[in-house]
Amino acid sequence: MFEGRTFGGIEEGMAYVQEVSFGTVIERGTRAAADLPSGLVYAGFSIGVLSAQKLAQTRPGARGALLYYACVPLTEFGDAWPDRVPVQVHGMDADPFFAGESDLGFARQVVESAGQGELFLYPGDQHYLADPTLPSYDPDAAALLLSRTLAFLDAVS
Repeated sequence: MFEGRTFGGIEEGMAYVQEVSFGTVIERGTRAAADLPSGLVYAGFSIGVLSAQKLAQTRPGARGALLYYACVPLTEFGDAWPDRVPVQVHGMDADPFFAGESDLGFARQVVESAGQGELFLYPGDQHYLADPTLPSYDPDAAALLLSRTLAFLDAVS
């Protein structure tokens, strides 16, 4: 999605996204799945949620969606969440990029629309809570996130 580029922080990454456009980043992510079989669970972290959510909402045969640290309006990629596609959304309750922007409200909308939807909020204000290579890593929240993710994957397999 970033063509191999890495950034020193969220702000730098978002500046790049604005430079190339959100549409370009979403298209790169969805194009990466073009040759994959149907029947997948789509997962995305932060900006990667845009492609994962689009694929889960629009690609036939989706088995589920795991959206970490972000969510976009349900209507961004269609009129409703698809039937029989479970979804989990994970984020911290005081993350300025998730709870401080509109993502949390969008997450509630998606979860309510899905027949099988769950929203998990973890206490804290970090964005990348599950990445052990970053200072934002929260081992307790990450362990719970992993446990919930594995249970989700077991349920849809």
